[in-house]
Amino acid sequence: QVQLVESGGGLVQAGESLRLSCAASGSIVTINSMGWYRQAPGKQRELLAAIDRTGSAKYADSVKGRFTISRDNAKNSVSLQMSSLKPEDIANYYCNVGTLTWYEGGLYRRLLEIWGQGTLVTVSS
Repeated sequence: QVQLVESGGGLVQAGESLRLSCAASGSIVTINSMGWYRQAPGKQRELLAAIDRTGSAKYADSVKGRFTISRDNAKNSVSLQMSSLKPEDIANYYCNVGTLTWYEGGLYRRLLEIWGQGTLVTVSS
């Protein structure tokens, strides 16, 4: 069985920084894309940043220049470094992994998508 475990959320003041991390557990063989989403109260979940296996990243306009996504393929992990945080960044942040292959029970298994449990980021003004 595979799962994503997130860490790093919390309360910060406006202008401060925070780093979120997410690691996939299990006998991981390959991971295609990794990304971060967020969902604020009453709003739809939005894609913030995504990164492929080569390290090519893309960002939503709302976080471009403030957030940086990175991944460690050896550790099957992805991080989101957030700086210059604003009250409008308050949300639950979710790690997402696309097309994950792992080995379990003598078989190679594949999931098209898997989500982390979410971590809350709160920014005080």
